[in-house]
Amino acid sequence: MSVIERRRYPRTNAPGNTLVGWQTGSNNGVSRLETIALGGLFIRTNEPLASQSMVRLLVAAPTGDVRARAIVRRVVAKKGMGLEFVAMTQEDRARLGQYLRRLAA
Repeated sequence: MSVIERRRYPRTNAPGNTLVGWQTGSNNGVSRLETIALGGLFIRTNEPLASQSMVRLLVAAPTGDVRARAIVRRVVAKKGMGLEFVAMTQEDRARLGQYLRRLAA
């Protein structure tokens, strides 16, 4: 049986040393970035947040920090969480695009 891919943007594996800072309410952390796309990302954490949680993100990319707001869309217990970007400035969107192009090269 095949899996139907519903993503709007292709995912890219991130280098193992890329960090993402995240915050929601009084919870915050720093996690490793696993995959990233124009629509969102997946980060590794042993204690993922609940689905539908709103999160502020800071991705430490070599093209410049990318700040965004996101919502938790997928939770994998003891592994991590998938987040969908919901708000980002044009400047941050441009830095994200540069980072993705750099990863694809």
